[in-house]
Amino acid sequence: MITGAHTILYSTAADADRAFLRDVLGFPHVDAGGGWLIFAAPPAEIAVHPTDGPPKHELTLMCDDVDRTITELTAKGVEFTSPVQDLRWGRLTSLRLPGGGELGLYEPLHPTAHGS
Repeated sequence: MITGAHTILYSTAADADRAFLRDVLGFPHVDAGGGWLIFAAPPAEIAVHPTDGPPKHELTLMCDDVDRTITELTAKGVEFTSPVQDLRWGRLTSLRLPGGGELGLYEPLHPTAHGS
């Protein structure tokens, strides 16, 4: 039986991105050995979207209030790479990781699999 999901972020600055997840986002973690941090993620959902291009995967963090979350994370030095888009299904933006990668951040405007 499936018991969870393990997400991998590839980074050219893995230590900086681990520190970001630990110190800025405050994700709980364990040390799997030698400083290799594994983070507990918030509850997750999986959506399957159609595409005309090659298959790909995205990691987007969810929040209850995207404007408040942007304010809180900006105060911690987080750079947002796109303005908030108001879409039919939610409010979406992106933030930059210290290693240069990006994560989506969105406030769903639809029922979620976790009941909100």
